[in-house]
Amino acid sequence: MKPNPTVVRDLMSADVVTLGRNDKLAAAEDLMRLGRIRHLPVVDEDGGLAGIVSQRDLFHSGLIRALGYGAHAQHHALATVAIKEAMNTDVVTTTPDTPLRDAARTMFERKIGCLVVVDGGRIAGILAESDFVKLATQPA
Repeated sequence: MKPNPTVVRDLMSADVVTLGRNDKLAAAEDLMRLGRIRHLPVVDEDGGLAGIVSQRDLFHSGLIRALGYGAHAQHHALATVAIKEAMNTDVVTTTPDTPLRDAARTMFERKIGCLVVVDGGRIAGILAESDFVKLATQPA
């Protein structure tokens, strides 16, 4: 992280893990658990941003609730349902040159945990609440 970050590029995570629309929810759960991440952008066949899936999408899916809360039922649902069935297609994005204050305001006002950073039509990074927490804990 650059000292005194001022724009999204200074704070975002550039190493973004993505999933395809036809991947199963079990893959999302595994990536989130192992990578300790809460949001995964979903890309289409051409690598363009198609949606986003969050931990909340996994845990609050109506299908999973309908199957029951047991571990076996949840595993079965996650292994059979495609990401495209649970992802949010209304993805809020930002650019690398957006001032951090504006990005934070957007996240706060929209009540979202991350912004996908897009540059030239491609995913360039992700800016999450945890990035702001990390910034706040840095020595002055």
